[in-house]
Amino acid sequence: MIDTLRFLLCSQLKRSRLVHKIGGFTLIELLIAMVLAVLVITPLLGFMVNIMSTDRQEQAKVNSEQEIQAALDYITRDVQQAVYIYGSSAVENIKTSLPSASTGTNQVPILVFWKRNLLNKAVDNNQNDTFVYSLVTYYLIKDTSSNSSIWSNAARIARWEIKDGVLKPNNTSISPTCAADYVASFCPSPGLGKLISNSSTNVLDNLKNWKKDSGASYTDVLVPLVDFIDQTTVTAGAPTATCPPNYAKLPSSSVDTLQMTGFYACVDEPNTTTQIYLRGNALMRLQNTSDQIYSTNKSNYFPSVNARMQGRGYLFTK
Repeated sequence: MIDTLRFLLCSQLKRSRLVHKIGGFTLIELLIAMVLAVLVITPLLGFMVNIMSTDRQEQAKVNSEQEIQAALDYITRDVQQAVYIYGSSAVENIKTSLPSASTGTNQVPILVFWKRNLLNKAVDNNQNDTFVYSLVTYYLIKDTSSNSSIWSNAARIARWEIKDGVLKPNNTSISPTCAADYVASFCPSPGLGKLISNSSTNVLDNLKNWKKDSGASYTDVLVPLVDFIDQTTVTAGAPTATCPPNYAKLPSSSVDTLQMTGFYACVDEPNTTTQIYLRGNALMRLQNTSDQIYSTNKSNYFPSVNARMQGRGYLFTK
């Protein structure tokens, strides 16, 4: 009797397991599983998206900070070689001699100065070194079209430089020509003209009062230094450009056609000293549209740097 009951119970258990295995999950069980999965996965997915978005924003800010700091370091090293830095009124006097805006852009000269450039083996049959003066200008540039395929819709900084040539010994020509009066391969940049007369004793005045050679066109082009500079205008809420006492702000109001403060300079002309201010626009890296402008609650996305520097170039006079 006991053996019979044991046999029946074992048979029933085996049959129950087989039926369960063949039957699978019910529709209700599947629906419950799906609801539980949605409740668990949705918050995790939102959390991951938020982390990725935050990381992208932080990376944009870091890139902007690094780029504007590198640009400031480059400008600092450049200005430290200056022998003369134009103040606001001096820039007014030479603005017509500087390159005009190219088609489709607005460009404003921010920092203009003369420095000395060393030339290796340029005199005495390529045996000895010498130097020439060069004019350097840093521009703030903004495209007039918002559909630039190369640059962002923010502003950018570009550098322009023209150099003097090496006159042959004892040359007294009033209007020297390249082939006849200058050392081979060391002619002045087209448009510069004869910068300093051999008979002149006041080199600084010659630099201050320099004018473009009207008989030649510039061939030296503006070289971009850094993009994603804040393009917000003062009327749109950009911080006001302020300078320390005894420093003149550049660009001056009559030269400044852009009314932006993402890049400006304060110049102490008598002491050959300047303070440079840069402000980037990290929001443009996230969304390159014209509405990405400065505001107080977004100031973290507009990193700024500044530095004061003095030109230490040696002004050679006879």
